[in-house]
Amino acid sequence: MLLASPAGAADSTGTPLLKSKPLATRQADAAVLRIEGLSQRMIDDAGVVGLAIAIVHDGSVLTERGFGVTEVGSTQAVDADTVFRLASLSKTFASALTAQLVAEGSMRWDSRIAAQLPALKLHDIHAAEKLTVLDILSHRVGLPYTTYDRDLEANEPYPLLVAKLGNAPATCAPGDCYAYQNIAFSLIGDMVFAVTGDFYSYQVERRLFHPLGMYTATFGRDALEASASWARPHVRRKGRWTGVRPQETYYRIPPAAGVNASARDLSQWLLAQLGDRPDVLTADMLATMHSGQVDTPGEVRGNGWRGERITNAQYGIGWRVFDYAGERLAFHAGAVQGYRTMMGILPDKRFGIVLMWNCESVAPSGLLATALDEALGLPSRDWTGLDQAPRRRTSKR
Repeated sequence: MLLASPAGAADSTGTPLLKSKPLATRQADAAVLRIEGLSQRMIDDAGVVGLAIAIVHDGSVLTERGFGVTEVGSTQAVDADTVFRLASLSKTFASALTAQLVAEGSMRWDSRIAAQLPALKLHDIHAAEKLTVLDILSHRVGLPYTTYDRDLEANEPYPLLVAKLGNAPATCAPGDCYAYQNIAFSLIGDMVFAVTGDFYSYQVERRLFHPLGMYTATFGRDALEASASWARPHVRRKGRWTGVRPQETYYRIPPAAGVNASARDLSQWLLAQLGDRPDVLTADMLATMHSGQVDTPGEVRGNGWRGERITNAQYGIGWRVFDYAGERLAFHAGAVQGYRTMMGILPDKRFGIVLMWNCESVAPSGLLATALDEALGLPSRDWTGLDQAPRRRTSKR
């Protein structure tokens, strides 16, 4: 199924939006057809509530569409304009905004955080003085894994959590080791305000959302719930998917987890990440963002496609960087109550895919590897498990 941008569509600056065109390769064609079929099976056989996908290749949008419904018990179908909460996929926008600010000279990758945020404290004064922009965006702060996330989930305000960073034990010196962060990562928002005098979310909207034509992309719970079509989150209760209200907590750290967007929005984001919008993100910016900064060997372990397809794993700048069956893959996933997201791009193949779903099922995660395998012409594998157990796994209320 091919979907094209409306004839004559343009972004807010008057730049024509990229339109779909016939598939450039047989592999990409196969990827689209198979992923669309499997996406429908996720609804019919795996019991997923709602799912949205976008696939791009060689400068074209191959598909952007939805499956299932926005809420259990509703007849409102998920479509290309249905907005989902992105969770940690938001980190890719923090990376891009920072790359733009570096390119224009407003900050540097090696800018010291303490120079702009002198009140910041880590376990000792030397660590605080050493910490750089690159360190926080590549999770090399020297703090334990997801420091103070539980306090955030308990509704402790972000400024108080930043003030507590000095109480957290050190795992290494800044820049020397990897441990995924959300609170510390969001210091980039404070840095953006310090160098621009503007709120982080406004800068992302002005520099990224608007020029790329991401017209339904927003920040925060209020904006999500004000969307014309949005996917409600679902959790398991007594073996059934039950809709709940989106939690506010992780929205309080916009750089780490604040963005909402639709499949139509993210098809444009994929194109920009693949170099098709150099007016927004240049080749040099992309090469830097997608370059590995620190090894993450834990991503290679485990069952499924990560254990079998990935032979090397690093974290770049707001992106994970994998060797996927010999091809460079830039990847990120997101998870928050009731939502799951995944995005992967093969820069050298100019291929990208994003998946978003509104329930805590693991089944759709296999769609990403399936699409990558199809695009690369690798032997077919049942990464979704649908062929092994074609049945509804979770009842819907």
